[in-house]
Amino acid sequence: MQQTATTGLVLRQIRVGEADQILTLLTPDLGLVSASARGSLRPKNKLFSACSLFCYSEFVLTSGRSHYFVDQAQVRRVFHGLTDSIERMSLATYLSEIAAGLSPAPPESSEHLRLLLNSFYMIGTGRRPLLQLKAIYELRSMTLSGYMPQLLACAVCGKYDGGDFYLDPAEGTLLCAECAQKNNRTPNLDAGALYALRHICLAEDAKLFSFTLSVPSLKRLASVSEKYLLAHLGQGPKSLEFLKTLGDL
Repeated sequence: MQQTATTGLVLRQIRVGEADQILTLLTPDLGLVSASARGSLRPKNKLFSACSLFCYSEFVLTSGRSHYFVDQAQVRRVFHGLTDSIERMSLATYLSEIAAGLSPAPPESSEHLRLLLNSFYMIGTGRRPLLQLKAIYELRSMTLSGYMPQLLACAVCGKYDGGDFYLDPAEGTLLCAECAQKNNRTPNLDAGALYALRHICLAEDAKLFSFTLSVPSLKRLASVSEKYLLAHLGQGPKSLEFLKTLGDL
């Protein structure tokens, strides 16, 4: 059987028996893979730390008929800040479920992995509101998957900015307030939310998280981003229902 060396982020764990588990890994070169990690639930097992949830590790995998087996694993990065609160852990779970649902294949999987790693880092630092990080991941992951909304201008009259706008979550098209009214739509983006929407979808990776929003604009952005994700993902993440019970998330 062939061995493959890769890096991967542990998105999901399924316990099998007393000490084994099946991992869902997001890797840059293999995409989303399932891998059996035998004995990895035993604290003294050499795979224990590297196979922990949300751990980014180096893996040596052996390919089987339907999935992989973990032969070796070494921790590359642990996001300690994710465990500081139930809100952070729940958001990380939600983002992981989105990534698994999108199931990106190479070479796009490398970009999706980088986005998720950066998002986990930002969640752990607490430098941005969790609601903002949620919106960023929802919109950016959709963009990487080929579902970027039409952001340039109103689809009817060509207006670029000024006043409120409406983003259709299913069609992904913008309407200015006047055109939205003519089409019996209520604007859902103010100027700040529209700017953030464009920034999230178009900014380079290094500047993706470098913006701030007023609370009203952030709430509008968060509502639009979630509806847009759900309209294109097909099936809503199961973790979203619990996430919605946690304050402003």
